[in-house]
Amino acid sequence: MTDSESPKPTEPRLSASLILVNSHNEVLLVQRNPQARSFAGQYVFPGGNFDAEQDTFIKWTAIRETFEEAGLLLALPDTPSRLLDIDFTQAREAVHGGQMTFSTFLTNNNLRADVGALLPFTTWVTPPRFRTHFFVAFLGDSTSNGLYPGREEHLPTPDGGQEIIRTRFLRPESAIEEFRTGKISFFPPQYYILETLRLILTGSSCTESQRNTVQMLSRATFGRMVINPKLFRINDGVNEAFVYEGDELRGGPKGRLHRVVVERNSGVPFSQMNLQRNFDLFTQCPVEEDIPKL
Repeated sequence: MTDSESPKPTEPRLSASLILVNSHNEVLLVQRNPQARSFAGQYVFPGGNFDAEQDTFIKWTAIRETFEEAGLLLALPDTPSRLLDIDFTQAREAVHGGQMTFSTFLTNNNLRADVGALLPFTTWVTPPRFRTHFFVAFLGDSTSNGLYPGREEHLPTPDGGQEIIRTRFLRPESAIEEFRTGKISFFPPQYYILETLRLILTGSSCTESQRNTVQMLSRATFGRMVINPKLFRINDGVNEAFVYEGDELRGGPKGRLHRVVVERNSGVPFSQMNLQRNFDLFTQCPVEEDIPKL
């Protein structure tokens, strides 16, 4: 086979995930069906692949997938009273089952996807599979709470096991603790983001100061940071680590750490992980144009 006939590398699929934070500093997590083709049995943020036939842009994907997987909708009505007349359970089943597009559902009910509530919160590239845009949003700041008038405690619900078998709101600190004790499992991107939020979303009430910190982090280089993990052997080959942009092993300054050290046990892809990151998230996050090509 000549070079001109060589197959081109497969482009990662464009996808999106939404990190929803409620008024109690809890983050929405969903457990994937153990039989799913992707992330089987793992706890993830709701999300999925960009659908060119349904999604106008990537934030739309995050909102649509969250509605399908967890029954929570970030949308703006033309009048608050209109929300009382909508059967969201039926609409969700129709959208998820392909009987109705998400756009049609919104248009028929005079709703607009609340894309302005979504804040960029890193992008992860995991060739050859996904290029995932993560976004964070606060339920208290979105009129989506109005979809359940007087019921701010409304809980997300799984999708009947098609993709999701469990939905939970957990504080980042609690989610990390359950991961440490083997009760739930994560892949590195979800672990990395939860560890980042754990340092900010302290306490049982989401404060204006905390929301402002997350918003500032999103607007800083952290929000547009693109992470393309590379697997390295470290500590003289004793441990494995996913090493990220800006780390000294990826061309960063000597002593700069930006990695997740992992342990693997039989049946559990990542039984333990430890984030090592020693730079300021607001001012020193690497961006693509600053990263040496190794």
